[in-house]
Amino acid sequence: MEEVIQSTVNNRKKALVKALILVAFIIGAIMLVRLTPVKQYLTPDALGQYLDMTGFWGPIIFILIYAVGICLFLPGTLLTGLGAAIFGAYWGFIWVWIGAMIGASAAFIIGRTLGREFAASLIGDKLKKYDDGIERNGFATVLYLRLVYFPFTPMNFGMGLTKVHFWDYVAGTGLGIIVGTFIFTFFVGTLKEVWASGNWAELLSVKVFFSIGMFIFSFFIPKIIKKIKKKDK
Repeated sequence: MEEVIQSTVNNRKKALVKALILVAFIIGAIMLVRLTPVKQYLTPDALGQYLDMTGFWGPIIFILIYAVGICLFLPGTLLTGLGAAIFGAYWGFIWVWIGAMIGASAAFIIGRTLGREFAASLIGDKLKKYDDGIERNGFATVLYLRLVYFPFTPMNFGMGLTKVHFWDYVAGTGLGIIVGTFIFTFFVGTLKEVWASGNWAELLSVKVFFSIGMFIFSFFIPKIIKKIKKKDK
């Protein structure tokens, strides 16, 4: 009996230590971004020039920067805008989506590895049913939260604390961010093309109006999804 109690105590201590490491990591990541000049290098001109020098490796390096940036709590809109401005509407979308998926998966694994045990120890009977529900309906839950634009990075780490299965999380994230990512990269990439060409008459083109329309429509997506969900209940 004493061995069981001691083992339980040791497991709780390990879980607490891991949770403290997770908290320290998150605080350190936020402080790194806010107190260091890292953001000075995250501009289309600065980052674009660097990626141009890397040649073939440019997209791969950008994907890694995006993935690491997500784990360091850099704003996803900033990173996505950079991808669209540097690579254009279409290639920008592809590299951004891949970078977002790798970053989201890495953040999930960090949260699961360091925080899940401690989170599980805090879950009471009332919360346990929700945790079990997320495990059963992981894909649908993640997909819904992505479509209603739940804060990207906090959700990555937060989902790692739940019982959702990793591949349900990956599938829900991959599908859920496609629409929003494409709309934003298409919008930024299109405007960047007009800016770079200097042909301001193109601002009246169908492509520009279409990109603006899609961008405006993206703000209504969460409301549309919520209404559809209410009708299904």
